[in-house]
Amino acid sequence: MKADKEKIARSIKIARGQLDGVLKMIDEDRYCVDISNQILATIAILKKTNQEIMHAHIRSCVRKGLKTDEPNEKLEEALNLLDKLIQ
Repeated sequence: MKADKEKIARSIKIARGQLDGVLKMIDEDRYCVDISNQILATIAILKKTNQEIMHAHIRSCVRKGLKTDEPNEKLEEALNLLDKLIQ
């Protein structure tokens, strides 16, 4: 992985902590809107983290792959991931 591993790991740990908090909120029968807001906050962190990973991938692996006229597996992988993000 070409992205900043420490930054990515820190973001994932924050998201994991938020999910643990959501589980606790559910156990405590907290207000639905509060739970939903915490889930949305977790999703936002995961989306941003995924975006950072994809940017690093495109700047590194895909860029390297574009320097050839051969079919580009890395470019196709990136395009497939973008398709998944848009769905």
